[in-house]
Amino acid sequence: MYKAIPKEIHEQVLSRIKNDGISVVDAARDAGISDKTVYGWLAQESRATDCNLIEMNRLKRENQGLQALVGKLTFHIEKSKRGR
Repeated sequence: MYKAIPKEIHEQVLSRIKNDGISVVDAARDAGISDKTVYGWLAQESRATDCNLIEMNRLKRENQGLQALVGKLTFHIEKSKRGR
């Protein structure tokens, strides 16, 4: 028998995924629920809003990584210019 998940938990998990960029697996594990449940919630929401949150979060993480890389490269370029 399955136990209904409180609406507050449902909203909190989805909020962490959407706003904080936390992975579905991590958010589900932290809440003590199945990641399949969370993927189901996201699928329902995606159909309702016509937006793919999983892809958006993947792109957010990729963007953060690229911004960090650009920052490091800029730092090294400026450092090498000063060394001449």
